[in-house]
Amino acid sequence: MEYRNEKDFIGEIKIPIDAFWGIHTARALENFSVSGILVNRELVHAFGEVKLACARVNYRLGYLSEEIFVPLSQACMEMSRGELDKWIVVDAFQGGAGTSTNLNICEVLANRVLRILGKEMGLYKFCDPFEHVNLHQSTNDVYPTALKVAALKSLTALEAAVNRTQELLQGKENEFADVLKMGRTELMDAIPMTLGRTFGAWADALSRDRWRIFKATERLRVVNLGGTALGTGLGAPKKYILAVVDELKAISGLPVARAENLVDNTQNQDVFVEIMGMLKAHAVNLMKLAGDLRLLAMGPQGGLAEIELPALQAGSSLMPGKVNPVIPEMLTQIGIQVMAADQAVSWAAASGQLELNAFLPLIAHHVLSALELLTRGNVLAAQKMLPDIRANRARCAQWVLKSEAVATVLVPLIGYHQAACVAELMKEGDRDFISAAVEVTGFSREKIETMITPAKLNELGFSDAEKR
Repeated sequence: MEYRNEKDFIGEIKIPIDAFWGIHTARALENFSVSGILVNRELVHAFGEVKLACARVNYRLGYLSEEIFVPLSQACMEMSRGELDKWIVVDAFQGGAGTSTNLNICEVLANRVLRILGKEMGLYKFCDPFEHVNLHQSTNDVYPTALKVAALKSLTALEAAVNRTQELLQGKENEFADVLKMGRTELMDAIPMTLGRTFGAWADALSRDRWRIFKATERLRVVNLGGTALGTGLGAPKKYILAVVDELKAISGLPVARAENLVDNTQNQDVFVEIMGMLKAHAVNLMKLAGDLRLLAMGPQGGLAEIELPALQAGSSLMPGKVNPVIPEMLTQIGIQVMAADQAVSWAAASGQLELNAFLPLIAHHVLSALELLTRGNVLAAQKMLPDIRANRARCAQWVLKSEAVATVLVPLIGYHQAACVAELMKEGDRDFISAAVEVTGFSREKIETMITPAKLNELGFSDAEKR
């Protein structure tokens, strides 16, 4: 392999001659070979847009020549489209508050410019990672800004995915509106309800998640770009500081705005704690949905089996014919992972000291990973499970008629004690609800049956005409 030599103030390192990265990336590869997990690609793409915004403003203000600006713009756009991903090679877990990520990106962009200009890579006198690509910037303002841009775009994808999941649940609410089933509290029989109401409750929970995603977007739109190292803007011209966020807004199509207090926005990362709390709430709702689906589908012969989940793959290497609820199991694991990420982000944000949080790489990894996991989980649930859920109407009706708890529907008509007699007769005489209720109350079978119709059970309470 051929190499080129690159130097910094620490010393000299040989770099593969065809590598778009340089000496600072090489040092990061040596120092942080820890997880094998690369920097999130969405963060890399967002960096492309941030660097493009900085380059455009610097060019307009006369700080970049056209000879550098034109190929740099092209390189930034290529990065934003993912065309330079293979050269962003540093580990996601790194010291330096993201400096290694920023320098890896700056080196790649600089060397891409050199290639466009027909120069050899590493000849930074023609395009320098610091003097040109990182002009009027600090890792401390471009990294968190890129993170927020990436998170905002990921939130858009998550909102669309959650919206689709909610729509499918609402569709099942209508489809199962006439399916009578037992409601259960503390895993014990309670009172009858419809299967549609069960799906409707899940849909409403996800509607709150959509609202939380909207609020998360509001929190993330404020950025510290232009604040440079501490938020004071030291080293950057005032005209650049006042213009660069608006340029990023135009490039990204996102409603980003410059923070009123750039020092606060640079050092305090509580916004990501808040965002993770909102994502955790969605993870909780997905886990609740997944757990309920597993319970309702359990068996099928030896369990509730009130619904049927689509069979996606063989469930056992030993037991023929076994099928497992793999999508709900996946959603549960996603939920657990997101809640663990929430804790990691909280600790990382709390551990920042004075004017900078050194642990932004950890925050970035967990925030963006959580967004990606939740988005993919919703997409897969919508594609592979929710449309094909079927109600086992006969099984649902069977559990209703066999459960003594159904006697509760008679309380408004005959009172608690007489209703308890119906339940007792069902238990001791092995009778179904309707025959036991007819015997105890003297009401006709038709009257008893009207008490457990889906329409009746979906009413809000009972009327004066129905009281005893």
